[in-house]
Amino acid sequence: MTDNPDDPRAIDAHDKLEIFTDGCCEPSSSNGGWGFAVYRDGVEIASNCGGSDKTANNAMEATAVLEAARWANAHAPEAMVTIWSDSVYAVKGCNEWRPIWRNNGFKKITANSRLRSRGIADADVWRAIDAALSRSTVITVSWCKGHAGTEGNERADRLADEGRLSIAEKAPLKRSR
Repeated sequence: MTDNPDDPRAIDAHDKLEIFTDGCCEPSSSNGGWGFAVYRDGVEIASNCGGSDKTANNAMEATAVLEAARWANAHAPEAMVTIWSDSVYAVKGCNEWRPIWRNNGFKKITANSRLRSRGIADADVWRAIDAALSRSTVITVSWCKGHAGTEGNERADRLADEGRLSIAEKAPLKRSR
């Protein structure tokens, strides 16, 4: 994680922070990455990224939001925080589906009895997101258009790719005989 040494001012309740998130996954290797960048007054003050193997893009998008919410709870518990994501899945998951999933024990409840009570994808991540967002009344999650030139979104995209590459570097080399 990086913090900007040029911006040492403590974060307080009057601050408005924007955290841009992104996730990515390379289908051929199933290596994925997540990243987020925190901005105050248009200046990046912190960032973080990471990765996972055997994952999917939606899991990494949700993980990016989770890590951003955890950062906000730890470093800016009273500041107004907007978490921006270019993933409709992550935004709708946080704002629309999360209360339903929570009430259903993080399972899908359908009228079809054969499909009833199937677990939702990435339930562990969604439980953690629910806990992180429930801790705060000042965090909102909003959608932003991806790859549209928004600096924070572009930075989060680069960080997610950096996280994905960190997993690729740890993978053993396959040698042919």
